[in-house]
Amino acid sequence: MPASLFVFMGLIASGKSTLAGGLAKQFSLPYFNTDVVRKELAGKAPESRQGSPLNQGIYTPEFTRMTYDALLDHARRELSCNQSVVLDGSYHKQSERQRVVQCAAECGAALFFILCQCDDKETERRLAMRARNPQAVSDGTWEIFKRQKEGFEFPDELPGHSLMVFDTKGSAPQLLQKLVSVLSESHAV
Repeated sequence: MPASLFVFMGLIASGKSTLAGGLAKQFSLPYFNTDVVRKELAGKAPESRQGSPLNQGIYTPEFTRMTYDALLDHARRELSCNQSVVLDGSYHKQSERQRVVQCAAECGAALFFILCQCDDKETERRLAMRARNPQAVSDGTWEIFKRQKEGFEFPDELPGHSLMVFDTKGSAPQLLQKLVSVLSESHAV
């Protein structure tokens, strides 16, 4: 059975990291998150607050490119050992998703994109909670969310069998159970 590449994508505070981390933990899979990898590349602690606006500091297009390249490097390394892997990032541009599709094809891996979504009210609530959490690794804010939402390219290019759209409003354990059930039906886990 080939290894699987699970890509959790969506806007900030959409629940992707909660589900991605939960899936990785449940199946003992390597897990790579853009927020953590970005700060590692910058020599910062994951929970350090960078406060950089979009397109500045460690959020410039060049640094973002390095971050997503590092995630693909991690994925290639794991997949080359026939190890399934979980990636977690916005992947809000078709060109970025295409690079992941190419990586999975080169490695002979099954590919599953999980698009996490919730309504704006829930996003705002989550961002407010995150701002009060000193252990949070994301630097996302409501302003960044609005800008990201404007530029989000819906993944119409992905074939239906490799894309799951997941409403993340609800309890994390129930959502993870539902996701595992869907992935089990697809023989992904």
